[in-house]
Amino acid sequence: MTTLGLTHDMTVQELSDLGQQLRVDSVRAADAAGSGHPTSSMSAADLMAVLLARHLHYDFDRPEHPGNDRFILSKGHASPLLYAAYKAAGAISDPELLTFRKAGSRLEGHPTPRLPWVEVATGSLGQGLPVAVGEALAGKRLDHVDYRVWALCGDSELAEGSIWEAAEAAGYEHLDHLTLIVDVNRLGQRGPTRHGHDLDAHARRFAAFGWHTIEIDGHDVDAIDLAFAEAASTAGQPTAILARTLKGKGVAAVENREGWHGKPLADAAEAIDELGGIRDLRVSVQPPPAVRALHVVRDGHLELPAYERGAKVATRDAYGEALTALGTARGDVVALDGEVGDSTRTEFFAKAHPERYFEFYIAEQQLVAAAVGMAARGWKPYAATFAAFLTRAHDFIRMAAVSGSDVNLVGSHAGVAIGQDGPSQMGLEDLAMFRAVQGSTVLYPCDANQTAHLVAELADRPGIGYLRTSRGPTSVIYGPEETFPVGGSKVLRSSDEDRLTIVAAGATVPEALCAAEMLAGEGIAARVIDLYSVKPVDRSTLRTAAERTGCLLTVEDHHEEGGIGDAVLDAFTDGRPVPRLARLAVTALPGSASPNEQLAAAGIDAEAIAASARLLVEHAVVA
Repeated sequence: MTTLGLTHDMTVQELSDLGQQLRVDSVRAADAAGSGHPTSSMSAADLMAVLLARHLHYDFDRPEHPGNDRFILSKGHASPLLYAAYKAAGAISDPELLTFRKAGSRLEGHPTPRLPWVEVATGSLGQGLPVAVGEALAGKRLDHVDYRVWALCGDSELAEGSIWEAAEAAGYEHLDHLTLIVDVNRLGQRGPTRHGHDLDAHARRFAAFGWHTIEIDGHDVDAIDLAFAEAASTAGQPTAILARTLKGKGVAAVENREGWHGKPLADAAEAIDELGGIRDLRVSVQPPPAVRALHVVRDGHLELPAYERGAKVATRDAYGEALTALGTARGDVVALDGEVGDSTRTEFFAKAHPERYFEFYIAEQQLVAAAVGMAARGWKPYAATFAAFLTRAHDFIRMAAVSGSDVNLVGSHAGVAIGQDGPSQMGLEDLAMFRAVQGSTVLYPCDANQTAHLVAELADRPGIGYLRTSRGPTSVIYGPEETFPVGGSKVLRSSDEDRLTIVAAGATVPEALCAAEMLAGEGIAARVIDLYSVKPVDRSTLRTAAERTGCLLTVEDHHEEGGIGDAVLDAFTDGRPVPRLARLAVTALPGSASPNEQLAAAGIDAEAIAASARLLVEHAVVA
């Protein structure tokens, strides 16, 4: 074994040796694990070697350093290469390298922020570049620090539409401190990629989005070095380095051969000998420049908008006004929108704080990815679009949770209550989608004061936060002095004679109250709970209601699966008896109609609630 310390002025031979070491360590890690993607790592080894030794500026002892370059391994299955690079930089030891993919190891099959140098989880292809765009925008417009953002992706993931959402955003924003390195190794999981080794095909597409492109031999360390330098000196355009490589480079049994994706090499010892044996080269990665990061000042005074009881205010309006107030009180709050800011009301924030507002047009995957990138840099993003359109970005939301990102998402125009626009615009699956996200918070306010308070509640809430807002104006039923802790609910109507409990949220709360009035006139006392916190759910209040009334009726402007009804059931998963429960939800495909007609057609208006309540009480009496 050769042990040698290397500085950034390494020779061509030393760079080549480092590339071979990264290959060897990738083979060793996968062999120790009995699984992994060594051949995908071997193709990009020379690219990683030159970046690590000559162009990356990073302090591994201070991953939070504001001047550090950012690096995202978009082709996350090539994690052995990343971990081999960390070993070469002295960040991890050789014994830890060989814990790859083992239980309890930080070196997971695809990178996650369990490692302090990994800011975002990768592995779902097509996400690295969109997140890198978010980090690059943070550097340019928020941090005002000239760190570079590097992303390494594979040619297979260029088939993902999210890559081209990111390419257009980066070109439009002239992100010249962003460099994408494409490992064009020709082979995907099951065979050749769409364009194979046709670098020009890739270059034409990136150039069409305003990128500077460089085509190189990805195993020529001199050419790689020059390409990275050219990228750093290119002004006004992001750079895409298109590197022709060979999958499994350096080992004849697997080099440029199909059928070896995601498999350790058959004879690791022989492959290591062919690659020149085990080395222990250590690289002195260049430190970041001394920079002064602008520390965000919080004045501590948040003056939320206040609305009079009885006024008619849409919760989306309250969201826009509350977010603007939060942005005034907190300089770390940023707002992102997907070309619907006049509908989501994010435009209020844009007018008050234009320097912290980001428009991503109709590109929901890039919208969420940028929020993740900005959160990784310490900002507090609120990203909004129609609730229905957030479903397009579900994979990005899922991976944001894997990353441990603190990101708040807002879906407006939820449910059939939006009216005449019809089902394509109706968010009817969003509660289920967000409830299923690891560690998420899901909130559905019914009035303006409640919305304003919940916007503020989300600001320091960890994980993925989701706020569902409504299009039409609704009556303000709470005073501005009320509080709405996450995990709580509000009992709006109750008595000792209650014979059932109606559980509603958002648009169905006024309908539930109206139904309770109708029932009271018939001698049926009904308790009404506003379940504004859909996740976490207020188990205590629901259990008390079940014990005292015996019957629960949930009503929601959402599909039956995964929404409020299922959230209520969560309160009774501890083995105690489940109360008599009925659920009203949107079960048929809506058409175009007025909001009131939509609620009636879906069977979730006051008349339908009252009718269901009568049946539920009758059955309870018979039982």
